[in-house]
Amino acid sequence: MNQFQIIFMNLSAFRTLQAVLVHGNFTAAGVVVGCTPSAVSIQIKQLEQYFGRPLFNRSTRAVVATPFAKEVGAAASSFIERIESLRARPSMAVEGKLRFGVMTSMQSELLPLALGVLREKHPALEIKVPPLNDPGELLAALRSGQIDVGLLARPESGGSTRLGWYDLLRQPYVMLAPTNASELDAGELLERYGWISYEPGIAGGRVAARTARALVPGISPILELRSIDAIVSMVAAGIGVAILPKPRNRLLAAYNVQVLGLGRTAPSRQISLAWRHSDGENRKITALCEAFEEIKSEAA
Repeated sequence: MNQFQIIFMNLSAFRTLQAVLVHGNFTAAGVVVGCTPSAVSIQIKQLEQYFGRPLFNRSTRAVVATPFAKEVGAAASSFIERIESLRARPSMAVEGKLRFGVMTSMQSELLPLALGVLREKHPALEIKVPPLNDPGELLAALRSGQIDVGLLARPESGGSTRLGWYDLLRQPYVMLAPTNASELDAGELLERYGWISYEPGIAGGRVAARTARALVPGISPILELRSIDAIVSMVAAGIGVAILPKPRNRLLAAYNVQVLGLGRTAPSRQISLAWRHSDGENRKITALCEAFEEIKSEAA
């Protein structure tokens, strides 16, 4: 790699160097920047080739930074701070197209509020929402580049460290019952009124189904629906009771339903924005995150 092969070094490589200097090893630095240890090693080697001298002493089990590495890290820190301050100027327009995949329930809960903020603050930013619904579908589309960012329930495992994650809100699972339902416990309500299942083909539905069957072993649903709005409507009509992530307050206020907690051990799901790490500096994604941060309290 020579001066004709490298026109400039990606800022992410310098951020990786800073992470190694702060945390002392490639593994911890990888967690911070969202890369595998091998990817961190590759970026450090690219920097070493670029400068033509080693940045770390690898003769021992621990990586030890050279004085030159610390000098480069200090210079990079100052440069990155200046670049970020320029990037953060309010006069910098955010425009263009952003492909935004949104899971079904969030299309009616968070999406309208966030789009209102984006339209007001960034009128030149065009949001395209493709017909994708399931979190698994969204993650696959994100990895393949079909979408730029996704709004979804973060996997129970925490989600891939190769993606950037921005946690918005945590939704506890609750039971919904008609307002005229007898004062019984959750298991008795399921047996007496019947169980409307949040579709078990999706991750959130599988969590709900496990919870229902923990209360009433072997219970079968009387109806399966993917739409949370439709489930709330069915419960209000007295068709049955349901276990699902707690719907938005505005929806609950529009229907006559009881919201019953499931105790301290009730499951919950984390609603998050996700994007590829390579797009982490995209101003359009930053603007989207800021819009959701502004409205998330309204959706609680």
